[in-house]
Amino acid sequence: MVEIAPPAVAAGTTVNDMLFSYYTLTVLGAIVISMIVYRIVISSVRHIRALTCLSNDSQRYFKMPNRTFGWIKQHLLYAPLLRSRHQEQMRIGPMKTGILPTRFQSLLLAGIITMNVVLCAYGIEWNGPITTKLEHLRNRSGTLAVVDMIPLVIMAGRNNPLIGWLDVSYDTFNLMHRWFGRIVASLAVSHGTVEITLIVITGRKTHTPGWESFSGTLKEVRFITFGLVALVAVCAIILTSWTAFRHAFYETFLHIHIALVSLVMAALWIHLDGLQQMTYLKAVISIWVIERLIRLASLIYRNVARGGANADVEILPGDAMLVTLRLVRPWTFKPGQHIFLTMPSIGLWTSHPFAIAWSDAPAQQLRPRDLEKGPQPSIQTTDTLALPQTSISLIIRRRAGFTQHLHRKALDTIDHRISLPAFVEGPYGGTQTLRSYGTVMLFAGGVGITHSVPFVRDLVAGYASGTVAAQRVLLVWIIRAPEHLEWIRPWMSTILSMPGRRDVLRIQLFITRPRSTKEIHSPSSTVQMFPGKPNVDALVAMESREQVGAMAVSVCGPGGLADDVRSAVRRRQGVRNVDFLEQGFGW
Repeated sequence: MVEIAPPAVAAGTTVNDMLFSYYTLTVLGAIVISMIVYRIVISSVRHIRALTCLSNDSQRYFKMPNRTFGWIKQHLLYAPLLRSRHQEQMRIGPMKTGILPTRFQSLLLAGIITMNVVLCAYGIEWNGPITTKLEHLRNRSGTLAVVDMIPLVIMAGRNNPLIGWLDVSYDTFNLMHRWFGRIVASLAVSHGTVEITLIVITGRKTHTPGWESFSGTLKEVRFITFGLVALVAVCAIILTSWTAFRHAFYETFLHIHIALVSLVMAALWIHLDGLQQMTYLKAVISIWVIERLIRLASLIYRNVARGGANADVEILPGDAMLVTLRLVRPWTFKPGQHIFLTMPSIGLWTSHPFAIAWSDAPAQQLRPRDLEKGPQPSIQTTDTLALPQTSISLIIRRRAGFTQHLHRKALDTIDHRISLPAFVEGPYGGTQTLRSYGTVMLFAGGVGITHSVPFVRDLVAGYASGTVAAQRVLLVWIIRAPEHLEWIRPWMSTILSMPGRRDVLRIQLFITRPRSTKEIHSPSSTVQMFPGKPNVDALVAMESREQVGAMAVSVCGPGGLADDVRSAVRRRQGVRNVDFLEQGFGW
C-alpha cells in the first residue's frame, strides 16, 4: 500500500474549518456553563428552603409557586415533545423503536443539529467550481464529525462529571449520547460520500474519472482505505444501536459497540495522521481511555481485598431475586445510588446497572429492637447514612440474558440460595436530595421500589431527628400480586418501626392482578391496599390539596407510569409548587 499524504487543502479553508470547530466547542461549553449556573441557583434555593423549613412546620410560603417558573416547567422542562409520551417506548408492531425526548431536550438537540448544518454550509464557495465546493464541504463535515465526538464520548461515560455538576441523570445523558452519535454518523457519511464523489469525478489515482479511480485509490492510498474503514464502522455502530436490537441482545450489542468504537478510533488515527484534526481525536481517545482507567481503578479498589466481594443470591416470589453483596471496603451510602454488577460465573465481560435498595452498617444493623431506643447515629443524617457500609442489597427481576442465567442457577440449588464471586463498580448517582420538600410522593412500579425505599428510610429518620423539611411522605407502590410484598418485607418492617413513622409516612399498595379480594386488606390507616391500578392524577391532586411546603413527586417504574406521573405533575404547575423527579436506567 502506497504512503500518500491527504489531499492538499487551501490554507484559508483549513483555518475556517478549525475556527468553526472552535465555535462548536464554545457553544457547547456555553450550554454547559449556563446549566451549571441554573443548577447552582436551584441548589441554593433548595438549601435555603431546607434551613428555613426546619423551624417552620407550616412552610406556607414555599407552598405557593412562582408562576413564571411554573409555566416553564409545565411547557418546557417537564413537557414531552408530543402529548404525554416520553418514557413509554414507541413501537412498530411488537418491536420497540425508542423514546421521544422531552420538549427541552428536543429544542436543545434541534439547536445543536442546526448549528452543525449551518457551520457545514457557511463560508463555502458555492459559486465556485464543483470540485472546490466538494473539497470545502468534505473537510468541514469531517472536522465537525471529529469535534462532535468529544461530547459524544463524555456523555457515554459512567464517570461523566457533568452528571454531578448539572444534576442530570445518566439515563438522560445516555439519550443525548445516542443523538450525538446520530449527528456524528450523519457528518461522517456526508464526509465519506463527498470524498468518494471527488475521487470518482477527478480520477485522483488513475487520472481517469470513474469508479476505477476509486477502486485504485482505495487499494493503494492508506489515507482513503482507513477513512473508509472508519466510515463503515460508524455505520455499523448506528445499525447495531437500534433500540430493538439493544433491548433484545444487550450483552451482544455492548461487546460489538465497544469493538466498533475501538476500530473507529484506530482507523481515524491513521486517517488523520498529519492533519490538524488529530488534536481533537487525541482528546477523544484520552477521554475514553481515562474514563475506562477510572472504572478499572474503581473495580480494583472496591473488589481486590480480603478475598474479593461476594454475592448471596436468594430466590424471591414473582421471578425476583434478593442479591446481598458483602463488600471488601466500606462506603457511605446515599439514597438514589446504583452500582454496576458483574458476576464472572454468569457473564465475565458484562456489567449491569441496579439500584441499591438497602444498606447495612457493620457494627449497628438497623433492626426494630435498636430503633425502639430512639434515633441512632447511623440514621440521623439526611443526605447520607454516616457509618461505613459493609453490605448492600439489590432486588433483581428476572429478564433475559444475565438475570435469567442468574435466576436459573440459584433456582437449581436445593434451598434456592447461592453464593457467587462478584465485582461491584460504583456507587454512581445519589445527587438527588428530597430534604428540602415539606411533602414528598414516591411512585414505584414493580422493582422500581428499590429506588424509593432508601429515600423513605432517610426521610423518616430525618423527620424523627428534625433534620429534614418533610412533614408528609406518601409511598405509592404498584405490584401485580401480593407475594411481591415479600421483596421488601424485612426492610419495610424496619421502617415501620422507626420513631415518628406514623406521623409522617403513609403507604398505599395497589395490586393489579389479585387472585381474590380476600388478598386485599389494609393493615392500618397508614398502610393501605387497593385492587387494580391507581388513578395517578387523582392521587397527586389529593396530596397537593393537603400539601405542606414545596412538594416533590418522584417516580421509578415502567414508562407508562412515569408518563402518567409526569402529566399529573404538569397539571399542578401554576397552582402549587411541585417538582418532578424521574429515575430510570435506559440504554
